[in-house]
Amino acid sequence: MSNGSTFPPHRRLRGTTVLIVLAAVLVAAAAGFLVLRTVRGDDGEPPRAAHPAPSGSTDGGGQKPEDKGGQGEKGGTAGAPHGTGKGDPHGSLKGKTVVIDPGHNPRNRDHGQEIARLVSIGNDRKECDTTGTATNGGYAEASFTLDVARRARTLLRHQGAKVVFTQDGDRPYGPCVDERAATGNRAHADAAVSLHADGSAVGNHGFHVILPARVTAGAADTSAIVGPSRQLGERLAGRFVAVTGSAPSNYVGGGTGLDVRSDLGGLNLSTVPKVFIECGNMRDPKDAAHLTDGEWRQKAARGITEGITDFLTS
Repeated sequence: MSNGSTFPPHRRLRGTTVLIVLAAVLVAAAAGFLVLRTVRGDDGEPPRAAHPAPSGSTDGGGQKPEDKGGQGEKGGTAGAPHGTGKGDPHGSLKGKTVVIDPGHNPRNRDHGQEIARLVSIGNDRKECDTTGTATNGGYAEASFTLDVARRARTLLRHQGAKVVFTQDGDRPYGPCVDERAATGNRAHADAAVSLHADGSAVGNHGFHVILPARVTAGAADTSAIVGPSRQLGERLAGRFVAVTGSAPSNYVGGGTGLDVRSDLGGLNLSTVPKVFIECGNMRDPKDAAHLTDGEWRQKAARGITEGITDFLTS
């Protein structure tokens, strides 16, 4: 070298390199130990996977996970057991068909001759249809039944049911009672409910559910539906009381809220479980106050829907 210095011997340089490498390894080991302690925690246990938040908790944004419409594992709804692909089965009407029969028709009054035509009900012949009754203030039964039917349809569809109407205010009159029964039969309905309100004397109040009697005559044979129709009627009556607060009829059914009849074509000719419900007496002032109130009609629709749901999911 021009500066007069000399390079250290080659053996000395190798030992220095080894010491430097060993020092680096020790530093790396110490750093790794500190990182491991941090990940494991003070107790030395490995970190655990985060548990799903309870169904009632939010995701930090004030929105519950189920409100986002997300799906759980394997396509199931959020909150469903893993691998089932299903939520809570109670209350779900997916795959079920419900026929709602709004009694009468608001325009029947303009077609007196047509609705007076006689049709067979199996064990007799009766008018195609009637105008129905009305409150003393002029609120028609046909308007009441159509309103409650539409409210019930919304609730039933929300639960996944297919809902079929016998009429939706889109006909000049009717349909006749035999056609109303045929609608449920063609749809292979899991349940059918005909909605009505009674026109009895003042002082008679409360609701009642009409069940089919055993009729085997002409085209009528209710043998197969008497049992399930009673079950439907009992569920309907129970939920109607609970939701609306209405009492069973004080003039029909001996306080049970149930009545059995063999003179209604809509029941006689049905081959699917079917009942009628008279939601109250339009001629009684106290009942009429309920029947003309929109909030009460919503309760009536919910009671009917819950009764149908109980029947179809039990």
